[in-house]
Amino acid sequence: MPETHETDAEEWKAEQTSEAQQKAREAREAHARAQETVKELEESDEPPKDLEDWPDDKAKYVTYGGGEGDHGYDEGPEQKLGPSSLERHEDGSVSIEGEKVDDPDRYRGEPIKGGPTDPDAPELPGERRKREKLERQQQERSA
Repeated sequence: MPETHETDAEEWKAEQTSEAQQKAREAREAHARAQETVKELEESDEPPKDLEDWPDDKAKYVTYGGGEGDHGYDEGPEQKLGPSSLERHEDGSVSIEGEKVDDPDRYRGEPIKGGPTDPDAPELPGERRKREKLERQQQERSA
């Protein structure tokens, strides 16, 4: 009788191992498909402008342009995203390589729906009080 118990345990262990191997194989294949999707984006003339046009499957977890340290920003497909030296300032101006540009709107994208710059997004908790406080402070300064 003990031999049967050992055989059952070995069979169970083999089944668990093969299930784990199958899951690992499926995960590798899904990652390879995701990498291929991102590679196609990188090879296109221009990356998608709208967030909805970017992948929403496993490919959204693959870094556009490859892993960090593979190459510099200006050497890979990331250069299609814009200049690496672009800097946005609090006053709304934009500078590239330290020089302010004439038309900062050229470097501004559409607000992400529901994001902090979306004018149609509902206020988050505490934002109304903050806005009202800032308005009061501005009124006090101008008075």
